[in-house]
Amino acid sequence: MIAQPYDLLRQKDEIWGLFTCKSDYSRDKQVEHRSLYKYGGHADISVAAVSHFLMEHGLRWEYPEGRSFGVCLTHDIDDIYPPGQHMLLSAACSAARFDVASAGRQIAWRLTGKEHSPYRNFRQIIRLEKEYGGVSSFYFLGRGDDFRRYRYDIEELEGDLGGIVDEGCEVGLHGAYNTYGNLEAMRDEKRRVERALNRTICGYRNHYLSFKVPDTWQLLAEAGFGYDSTLGYNDRPGFRNGMCHPFRPFSLRTGRPVDIVEIPLVIMDESLFWKDRTFDEAWHVARRLVDQTAACGGVITLLWHNNAFASAFRESRKRVYRKLLQYCSERNAWMTSGESIWKWGMKNGYFDY
Repeated sequence: MIAQPYDLLRQKDEIWGLFTCKSDYSRDKQVEHRSLYKYGGHADISVAAVSHFLMEHGLRWEYPEGRSFGVCLTHDIDDIYPPGQHMLLSAACSAARFDVASAGRQIAWRLTGKEHSPYRNFRQIIRLEKEYGGVSSFYFLGRGDDFRRYRYDIEELEGDLGGIVDEGCEVGLHGAYNTYGNLEAMRDEKRRVERALNRTICGYRNHYLSFKVPDTWQLLAEAGFGYDSTLGYNDRPGFRNGMCHPFRPFSLRTGRPVDIVEIPLVIMDESLFWKDRTFDEAWHVARRLVDQTAACGGVITLLWHNNAFASAFRESRKRVYRKLLQYCSERNAWMTSGESIWKWGMKNGYFDY
């Protein structure tokens, strides 16, 4: 790691402002359902400008087994049981393709039991990733209630959680909608997931990517998390603060680093297919961001919801994910969980600023 990166970044006001998310400090509310470039953020979010700047001054990450760059594979588990609209859309799409068996499975689980829900598909996702040598992170809600609808109770999933970690994957917390600003809620939801899992967790991402700079980082550090992976856009893919490397955030409010690591989110399935992008359009955007990250020797974080692998009306999302796994594998990427990336960076002193 280069010495004193904060001092280096301060040499250029534009780079320092981008890295620290300076434009956020003038806003009172969290990031929610909109991209920050509209509020004075980074103009070209397809370029990891801060990582490029640091590379020019000596930043280098090395990865296990000589891998050339990192891919952080993640899944937000918003739903375990498909809402009625999802079931009907999937059944209709399957029927339109004359796949009667699939159409029936989209609805039959209501009769055969919750354990047969098509969204309870963690093993299927893990098998797909292992075909390409990858493991991933699964972020679960610690509360069943939601401002839109009931989601699920984490206590129902003890066996599923154990199976995920037994496969070498990570279980983390998917903080509820307003948890980004509530320390007690963070602690309570963390405890609930840990009780169901019977082990401590270190990773976090907030529901709807709600986030407040720098407050959420500070609260997460106080709640005992090792890393966060919320910082990103929810209506377009890109590098939120110009970084394609995990980093330790700096608070302009306190003038000090925050004791947590950010693994920034770059591509989410929802944002990649925003405004009905086609498969080819989505793949072109995703490949460009992978190539940008590989050129920097950085880490690109992918977020694919579990429903993308079980919804007939979202088949293109599953196809793009598989193609990304194949492409990154061919490019000698280290495809792993947020926990593994955090531990690797800590072990090698990449966050010793």
